[in-house]
Amino acid sequence: MTTLSVFGKPASPGVAIGRAYVLGLSTTLPEPPEEFSGPFNAEAEFEKLTQAIRAAKFEIELVHKKSLSTLGAEKAAIFEAHLMIVEDPEMLDLTRDRIFGKAEGSQGFETARLAYSKVADFFVTTFESMKNEYMRERAHDVKDVSSRVLRKLDPNAANESSIESIVSDVIVVAHDLTPSETATLDRNHVLGFVTNVGGKTSHTAILARTLEIPAVLGLDSITQKVVTGDWIALNGDTGEVFINPSQEIISQLNEKKAKLEKEKAELARWVGKPSVTRDGRKVLLTANLGTVDDLPLVLKNDAEGIGLFRTEFLFMGRNSAPSEEEQFRSYKTVLEAMKGKPVVIRTLDIGGDKEVPYLNIKKEENPFLGLRAIRYCLRTPELFKIQLRALLRASSFGNLEIMIPMISCLQELTQAKAMIEEARAQLVSEGVKVASHIKVGIMIEIPAAALIADVLAKHCDFFSIGTNDLIQYTCAVDRMNQSIHQLYDPGHLGVRRLIAMTAKAAKEAGISVAMCGEMAGTAEFLSFLVGVGLDELSMSSSSLLRTRKQLAELSFKDSAAFASAAVNS
Repeated sequence: MTTLSVFGKPASPGVAIGRAYVLGLSTTLPEPPEEFSGPFNAEAEFEKLTQAIRAAKFEIELVHKKSLSTLGAEKAAIFEAHLMIVEDPEMLDLTRDRIFGKAEGSQGFETARLAYSKVADFFVTTFESMKNEYMRERAHDVKDVSSRVLRKLDPNAANESSIESIVSDVIVVAHDLTPSETATLDRNHVLGFVTNVGGKTSHTAILARTLEIPAVLGLDSITQKVVTGDWIALNGDTGEVFINPSQEIISQLNEKKAKLEKEKAELARWVGKPSVTRDGRKVLLTANLGTVDDLPLVLKNDAEGIGLFRTEFLFMGRNSAPSEEEQFRSYKTVLEAMKGKPVVIRTLDIGGDKEVPYLNIKKEENPFLGLRAIRYCLRTPELFKIQLRALLRASSFGNLEIMIPMISCLQELTQAKAMIEEARAQLVSEGVKVASHIKVGIMIEIPAAALIADVLAKHCDFFSIGTNDLIQYTCAVDRMNQSIHQLYDPGHLGVRRLIAMTAKAAKEAGISVAMCGEMAGTAEFLSFLVGVGLDELSMSSSSLLRTRKQLAELSFKDSAAFASAAVNS
């Protein structure tokens, strides 16, 4: 049998090989029936609908309960949103009007299943047509919920293949694996999954990474190329999927998988060892943290602190902003878990590719150049003040450092610091304990900030270079645009010089300089970053031990010479 190789979007890393299990109705909306003909009882049809909604709600509550225990409160919030959708009054009202023949343009009475199917399809189409990627992803949530309701109205749907019927080791193949299906995957049997649609920002991808299940999304027509029982192999790191792979390909992937497992075991020996070059240069290796749920991996990989806590995830995937108390509990949990190690918490960084619909930020032509991060916080002082109060309240429970993102000029830094001091004074007057000294630093991610780093360094306690944005702004390349991705170049001479300029300014001012962008955890740049004088590198927790091992093999003296040549070439 000929091997077919296709590429999709790598969504969750790892290698998986197994038999395909192609899902049926559980991943798509059931086909609507024909219009009802014959005796019709609208009240009875509406009662069928309400019973189906109650049953679907019960199932979602079970999924929510399971995800709370296995994934944590933040990921389980997805299903809180599903509970809101299943009881959405607008969907219910529109469906009722169709059942009773009162809908605009209605041709008469409709069965509960037909009416609800049409309403669900309307909402799905509406979301899918939106330009906002976050809102387009919500179409998947509506599909998930409405599929449950429609299956309760269609007894034949019970015979279709579903997640619940998986009892052997398989790779799931689906048009679109929904969040609730992903959350209920049996990790003992589901080796990986592939889908026609979806991307790295979808809830499905996020949950796959949380569950550490290899996944490739956005394969367009994988469900048309695979049948249940086919052998399938996937590489979640590259996005490559092999249908009926040859023995040679299987052997290669098994070798890769074994190699990765061996390397992981060997790296465990570096837990507890110092992060230092062979000639004695100490470099603090810290972790980037997305949510409190990521702490176990951070601790397992022996992070020497948190170099970047992305607080925007506290605000995303929900319908309203987190309260001061909720934020305080999250910050306190992280600070206590790190037991005195430095914890750099970045203030709210939204905008660009990180959108929060309920904040009603006006649609912009160039959101990466618009009302982002500190710019938004300074425009909405009440929201910002709530976060600052939560941070300061938590400061007495560990070693807190506050980092301000997207600084482009001294005025923004001065305003932010003034608000921090205002929040501190307010808390002290209320009798709340606040740490006596809290370092306040900034992210250097705008070229203008790097160019005036000598000025900014006199007004803050540390720099952290955010290369993800620094590179795209320096190279004028939208890092989300795949058509020009080859121009997004971390090694660009202009980028190297801005990094060196920032490090030099920090050293002359006597403050520390870190890096928290993806470049910090990239092996090929380690020698340059060490040689240019960075004091700290913050990265994905899975990269920490590998970097510590590589660091021990470097000479700081040689790295400094290499960095000098790299900047002056």
